[in-house]
Amino acid sequence: GSEPWWPPQPTAPAGAPNVIIMITDDVGYSDLGCFGGEIDTPNIDRLAAEGRQLTNFHVNPMCSPTRASLLTGCNAHAVGMGHVAQDDPGYPGYRSELADDALTAAEIFRHNGYATMMVGKWHLCRDSDVSAAGPQHSWPCQRGFDRFYGVLDAFTNVHHPHRLIRDNSAIETDRYPDGYYLTDDLTTQSISMIRERKAANPRQPFFLYFAQAAAHAPLMCKPETMERYRDRYHEGWDVLRQRRYERQLELGVIAPGTTLPPRNTEPGDDVVPWDELSDERKELFARYMAVYAAMIDEVDQSLGTLRAALEEMGEWDNTIVMFCSDNGASREGEITGTTSYYQHLRYQNSTDPDTIDDDLPRIDLIGTPQAMVHCPRGWAMTSNTPFRLYKRNTHAGGHQVPCIWSWPAGLAAADDGTRRGQYGHVVDVLPTLLELTGISSPGVRHGAPAMAPDGRSFAAALHSASAAEHRDEQYYELAGHKGLYKDGWVAITRHVKMTPFGDHEWELYDLRNDPTEAHDLAAERPDKVRELADAWEAAAAANKVYPLDEGSAWRYVVRPPGLEVFAEPVTLWPGTPTMERWRSSRLIWQRSFSITIAVTVAAGDRGTLVAHGDQGGGYTITVDGGRLEFVHNDGWGAIRRLDGGALSDGAHEIVVDVGAPGGRVWNVSMSVDGVVVGEPIEVPMLFPMAPFEGIDIGIDRRSPVDWQRYETEGPFPFTGRLHHVRYTPGELAPDAGERWIDFLRQAGAKFE
Repeated sequence: GSEPWWPPQPTAPAGAPNVIIMITDDVGYSDLGCFGGEIDTPNIDRLAAEGRQLTNFHVNPMCSPTRASLLTGCNAHAVGMGHVAQDDPGYPGYRSELADDALTAAEIFRHNGYATMMVGKWHLCRDSDVSAAGPQHSWPCQRGFDRFYGVLDAFTNVHHPHRLIRDNSAIETDRYPDGYYLTDDLTTQSISMIRERKAANPRQPFFLYFAQAAAHAPLMCKPETMERYRDRYHEGWDVLRQRRYERQLELGVIAPGTTLPPRNTEPGDDVVPWDELSDERKELFARYMAVYAAMIDEVDQSLGTLRAALEEMGEWDNTIVMFCSDNGASREGEITGTTSYYQHLRYQNSTDPDTIDDDLPRIDLIGTPQAMVHCPRGWAMTSNTPFRLYKRNTHAGGHQVPCIWSWPAGLAAADDGTRRGQYGHVVDVLPTLLELTGISSPGVRHGAPAMAPDGRSFAAALHSASAAEHRDEQYYELAGHKGLYKDGWVAITRHVKMTPFGDHEWELYDLRNDPTEAHDLAAERPDKVRELADAWEAAAAANKVYPLDEGSAWRYVVRPPGLEVFAEPVTLWPGTPTMERWRSSRLIWQRSFSITIAVTVAAGDRGTLVAHGDQGGGYTITVDGGRLEFVHNDGWGAIRRLDGGALSDGAHEIVVDVGAPGGRVWNVSMSVDGVVVGEPIEVPMLFPMAPFEGIDIGIDRRSPVDWQRYETEGPFPFTGRLHHVRYTPGELAPDAGERWIDFLRQAGAKFE
């Protein structure tokens, strides 16, 4: 006869608002219409007009560090994400995964009774952990999200994503439907998740983290959007930068009298005057900017579609929306841009080769699934108007970004306008959301005390333009570049790789009078430089910033113990899903290797035996018309073929031997049943991010290696009997990075 008792369940406060964080990738300060840009962003502009537009908001200078701070409210190095999540050099601040004692927004909101959902780009776990072998402890669903749909990597082909994940499993897709576009898919998935949860429990609010893959390279767009921008950028980056600056003054985004700094001229970061370019370069470079603009337009469309769905459901008014970019616009296209981003990534300095002769013939492929595009850095300079430099830099161009907040039910129209100029940082977002929603952090994770957040709520500033500054100090660091903001002053360094660190690097700016960092006062105020440099050292010590990256590239080739297994021979059996990208690359990465194929062929059998890669670079082995063929795509669309001759009916052992003599080339030969067939060929070695799709056997899934074949045959599945395929990694190339680990360590130690 006792009263029943049930354990308490997490329940959100009555009437608690929904929360959406939408973050874009590599979008510069001036790219949105409401921040002075000419790109059509009516939905984002409407959000700013109805909500709050933060004109002095800052992030970290790289995507993974920003996303880590956004989700934890902590400084990026403190939670192990001091650099992009693609390497692990063995230091606490650079683990490439979130620290175990760092609570995420998803974990906090779920603890408070919210449904937690994520779509888009994660990029907060090591590349070596994203295969089927895991471990999965740093995947979204293990960091507090009930649902996840997207990519775990830094970027993808948005027409033909290389590997989509739903919750904890890869989605096996042979071929995407014509017209598929990832931004649209993510939008559809987010709406579906919301509708599903609201139907199941109408009282439960949701937290949605919508992490757009756009506008990160490879830059791609829908054909109809490209048509609207194709001819907009022929005046060039100098004219457009000036026009955006004038529009920012007109709108009041920047204060009257703000200086537009000269074109970036620092060696290695410099931009060529547009008028000095040849006509053919102008034509190509204008098209590069057109696809970038179209990609941002499509993000705006995504927001509009999501808003319309929430309005239809009656959920919009009580939904907090925070929109921002994860860093300044990217200079990774360097001087000339590229149509082969995966291959181009090997050239990240001012001496990158001029690939204009490879790119110009492909101009009409820009925007399509066949071209992996990135812009020249002149357009990144323009995107970051009125600030200097780019993503990666601790100058404002690297981290001052557009940011907008909206909450119709809680942030009504204000008498003091919609713009807010208080200094804010991405670590402040989570504390602000907790204050606005009225929930609190549990303070523990897995039974142990959680890391205390570094952020401070700026909710007061959202309500009042006259609210006091909530943050008076913030450090920055990325790849050796340092920065320290304090009370309206900022000290910054622009570190040149493989040169000494030291006080000589510091620049000093009075941001209250010089927000664009145009007038260096370091020589006039050595006392202030010393004060801020000392404050930076204290912050660096407290946040696990050291050791600094001196630029030797050692961090990219050193790997923790235990990963040697991924360079051991492996056998793939029929029915094996696509082997994940990074894991596949370990079998061929800057080394020789062999592929042994056991197959039985009957008359008329045809199709793909092995495929590794995509339109950004790869190779495939096929049988067609009774003939064997090896096909190599260098990423710029150049196809090299090794004709293996006629393949008789019956059982065969086919061996493709790939030698790595050095000089970034492979020598390819092929044999059937021990007899060499065809003439060996020399092909460019594929690296650092190509092949970007993993290994398939018996089919060429998703983005094809050979587009000509794809147009007629699709994924071209093999119709015969494929018994198995064995990869045997061989010797590293003489100039492979892993052979130079000790040298790179010693070279870098000189500058520690």
